[in-house]
Order: sequence, then C-alpha cells, then structure tokens
Amino acid sequence: MAVSSVELGTQDIKKLLIKQSVPSSVGILFMSVNILIDTIFVGQWIGSLAIAAVTVVLPITFLISSLGMAIGVGGSSVLSRALGAGDKEKALLTLGNMISMTFLLASIFVLVGLFFSEEMLLLFGANGNIMAPAREFFFPVLFGVPFLALCMVGNNVIRAEGKAKFSMYSMIIPAFVNIILDIVFIKILDMGIYGAALATCISYFMAFLFVLWFFVYKSEMHLAWHHFAFRNTIVKEITTLSFVTFSRQGVVSILAIILNHTLYTYGGEHSVTVYGIISRMLMFALFPVLGITQGFLPVAGYNYGAQNYHRVKESILISIKYAGLLAILIFIVILTFARPIVAIFTNDPAVIAETPNALRWVFAASPIIAVQLIGAAYFQAAGKARQALFLTLTKQGFFLIPLVLILPNFFGIFGVWVAFPIADVLSTLITAYFLKKELSTNLIETEDGKLL
Repeated sequence: MAVSSVELGTQDIKKLLIKQSVPSSVGILFMSVNILIDTIFVGQWIGSLAIAAVTVVLPITFLISSLGMAIGVGGSSVLSRALGAGDKEKALLTLGNMISMTFLLASIFVLVGLFFSEEMLLLFGANGNIMAPAREFFFPVLFGVPFLALCMVGNNVIRAEGKAKFSMYSMIIPAFVNIILDIVFIKILDMGIYGAALATCISYFMAFLFVLWFFVYKSEMHLAWHHFAFRNTIVKEITTLSFVTFSRQGVVSILAIILNHTLYTYGGEHSVTVYGIISRMLMFALFPVLGITQGFLPVAGYNYGAQNYHRVKESILISIKYAGLLAILIFIVILTFARPIVAIFTNDPAVIAETPNALRWVFAASPIIAVQLIGAAYFQAAGKARQALFLTLTKQGFFLIPLVLILPNFFGIFGVWVAFPIADVLSTLITAYFLKKELSTNLIETEDGKLL
C-alpha cells in the first residue's frame, strides 16, 4: 500500500523506512541487475573489448542524465519540505520548474555530445581498439538520455510523495524491456554492440512513458501550465541543492576519465574491462544499502520541513543501523564468492585472473559505508547544501582521485584497487564527525520535538 505524504510525518519510523526502502531497494536491484545482465550479454556474446567500450561510454551518458538525477534529488528536498510545511503551491511550482530545467539542460548536453563525440570518447578513455565499439554504442544511447533524465526527476518526486512502490515500478520496467531487447537485438538479430545500445535507448523511453502515466493518473501533484514557468526563487533553491548531486556525478565522471586512462596505462585494455565488471558489481551488490539511503531521504526531508526533529534523529540512527548490517553481509559474500562472480561475465583468462582480487580490495571498506551515505543524505534532505556538497565530494573528489593518481606510481595496478578502501575509510571518518556534531548540537530537541 502506498504511503501518502502526510503519513511521512506520522507513521512509526521503522515501519516507514521499511515501506520506503524496500521498494527503492527492489527498484535499484532491478536496475542494477539490468546493467549486470547487459554486461554479461555484451561480454559473452560480443567480447570483453565490448565491456571496455561500455565502461567508457556510460560515464558520459550518466553525466548528462545526472542532470535529471541532480534536479530530482535537490528539487525533491525542496518539495518534501514544502509538503511537510503544508505549502502545496510551492511543491507544485517546484515540480514544474524541475521538469522545465531538466528538459532544457539535457537537450543542450545532448547537442554538445553530438557535435563533440570523438573528443568526448577520447577524453573518457576510448584508447586503441576501444574506440570503434565505443563510438557504435554511444550514439543510440545518447538519444535516450533526455528520457532517462526526466525519469530520474519523476522517480525522486514519486518517492517524495511517499509512493515508493511506483518509484520501484519505474525502475523495473526498463530493466525488463532492456533484457528482452538485448536477447532480440544481440543474440537473435546479431546486431552486436549497436543492438545493445538500441535496447538501452528504448528501455529509457518506456520508463519515461510509465512516469508520465503516473503523473497524469496517480500523483497527488496535479500541474497546471503556469507551474512550468521559471520562478527565480524556486530555481535558485533547486539549483543550490541540485549542485550537490551534479557535482558528485561530475566528480564521478572525472574519476572515470582518470581511472580509464590509468588502467589502460598500467594494465592495458583488459584492466579497463576489469573495472567495468567491478563498477557493475558496486551498484548491484550495494543495492539494499542504496535503497535504504533513497528511502531515508523523503522521511528525513518531510519531518525536517515539519520541524519534527526527534523523528529526523530517529530516522538517521535507524537507517545507519539497517544499512550497516546489510553492508557487512554484502562484504562477506563478495569476499567468499569473488571468483565465481567474475566467471559469469567473461571467459577471458587475463580478466578472470585479475578481477577477483581487485573486487575484494574495492569492497574491503564496504561494512562502514552506511555512515558515509546516510550522513551525506541527511544534510541534503535538510537543505544544508554546503555541508552536503562537502561530504558528497569527500570520497571521490578529495581522496579517491588523488590516490588513483599517486598510488599506481609506487604499486602499479594494485595501487588503483587499494585506493578505494582507503578513500572509503577517510571519507567515512569525516562524515561521522559532521553527523555526530549535528546530532549533538543542531538536533537537540525539547519534549515536543522542536529545536531548542
């Protein structure tokens, strides 16, 4: 049963987090299984070089579509707090402006991608034999990116309304469509990596159609034309918080550039393939932790807007507890079954030899990442953009990128893999410091739950 936005401020926190997090986790699971199976199909039916090509292209398309994710997350924080404060008109204006901003910006970025495709592919690491399949995969996927961006906006707003199950459906539908079309285009019609790209593009469009249907028939947010007109104060508030998510994705894209070039330099094309497999596993294996983080956001944002600070504090502590336990279980599974997992993706002996150990190192600090994820999410949900931006950038920007640039000079390819757990530990320590300070000073409440 869907949760209404009002229930975000009244239901038991544990039950509410489960209701919000389970559908989010399932949705992320299907989305990551889709990417996982897509990678398996590409690796087994086309070849390991195709995995390297996809690894190069996806950060480019995700950078463009992350505009929708950024506006969706930032705007939903504004929207959740507006709903919590009972300001329905501001919530509607926020949604309308989110859609207008996403469509405009995504279209501009797609045009840039079309005109500078060769330069972008080279920048993101399409070296040597990777260029040809990367180019073939890039163009069809690029045309589907605006639909994906709009879906990401809609997905976050659906969760902000408390209707996490519909958010889950919006992620399940493209997964099913993509897997079915992969089989048709790659296996049956033998269309190679172009077929994989076409399947991905169509799946984005189908997800967009579902989100559009939800807002027409199921949403409590009924827009009029005037809601789409830009309002400076709304745009500024959305942009301030959206910048946090987009900066993170921007840093992730810079990291992808550095990683792909470093991996190619120290390990050749097969090392790029190794990271392609690991990056898919990072999203797939951590889906329940990411789901709890997604489920936590509307709960914290709504109650912060309603000034129910005792519920905000409770949601932080419970979310960290649940996510931490799940992260420990994930770590144990990866540690135990690394080699069988890798063998699913490819038959390439060089890739199979290197990937299991690299996978274990990249996941080595996963038991503690719950503090890092929930801590950064809280500051964004509360509308504290500066703290959210700082904490969001700590892992990739302040630690991982410098470590990837420095450590391989001393330890070769091993330096790349060990950089991940070191960055996780350092960024978690910093997040824990800020979160503890927030809990002990800024979230001290009186008996009625209001701030002192």
